[in-house]
Amino acid sequence: MPADTTDTGHGADGHGADGYDGGLRKVARVVLLDPDDRVLLLHGHEPDDESDDWWFTPGGGLEGDETREQAALRELAEETGITDVRLGPVLWRRRCSFPFAGRRWDQDEWYFLARTTQTETAATALTELERLSVAGARWWTCRELERTHETVYPTRLAGLLRALLDEGPPAAPVTLDTEIV
Repeated sequence: MPADTTDTGHGADGHGADGYDGGLRKVARVVLLDPDDRVLLLHGHEPDDESDDWWFTPGGGLEGDETREQAALRELAEETGITDVRLGPVLWRRRCSFPFAGRRWDQDEWYFLARTTQTETAATALTELERLSVAGARWWTCRELERTHETVYPTRLAGLLRALLDEGPPAAPVTLDTEIV
């Protein structure tokens, strides 16, 4: 499962160069839909094992004192080059824990709905770890997600997307089950 992080080395202050050194990491993710209601997912893998792969929504950890909304837009621009975005409400919240790049990540993720007409992607500011672990991006239809045998995070994304498209955004963010890998 992707951590959307910077380098795994340690900075001068002893913390990871990505600002995460354990504990609960605050993360903003984006459920980005195009005019055809396709969702954009990134294709990630372990840095040293391309066969250990998965698909995930763009996003990453908050930096400094930025809000989750600011982090969502920044991460989306850095990872996809997409900046023509209408950011909507928080759809879902999720806690997750997973091994990635030789360490365990514990995250509190908020998933924002966003819409765009910009469908061409080009990563503009990937970190070193992202360059080693992100293999590209793809727009998925809900039907494709429902039929895939590939690993997708969050694991219930196909059903969540179907409900979103059929019913619209929830009145308040839905708390998803904790996922521990």
